[in-house]
Amino acid sequence: MVIQRWQTVWLVVAAVMMCVFCFVPMAIVPGAPDDPNSATFLSPVDMPVFLIVSGLAAVLLLMAVFFYKNTSRQKTITLVSMLLIAAVLIAEAIVFFSWDGGRPQWLGSVFLLIGAMVFALMAYLGIRRDERLLKAADRLR
Repeated sequence: MVIQRWQTVWLVVAAVMMCVFCFVPMAIVPGAPDDPNSATFLSPVDMPVFLIVSGLAAVLLLMAVFFYKNTSRQKTITLVSMLLIAAVLIAEAIVFFSWDGGRPQWLGSVFLLIGAMVFALMAYLGIRRDERLLKAADRLR
């Protein structure tokens, strides 16, 4: 019986994506019509709540890597980080659609969040698969 630990790779990739999201601009807000150079970037670094929640999700994903011997705790930590990523996705959409002033243009950071969510989900499913494999092996003994 060979247990594939691909979920470790998926957790690390999701954590790296969340770390990159913390420092990449989310949107650009155009400035005054008479001054095209007065645009401002919206970034999680400028919004402490985004930075804290995104950083916490990244730290939890990295912590989950080291709980490979306790798969139930690893699943729980991965699930909590997925909920935090979903909260950041929703909050980013709320900020984007409720911005007054100029209409912001979305940059590619939303794809980092979606990618982190997909990789965290793949890791969660891999952890579940390993749990089932271990239970089946225990039954055979």
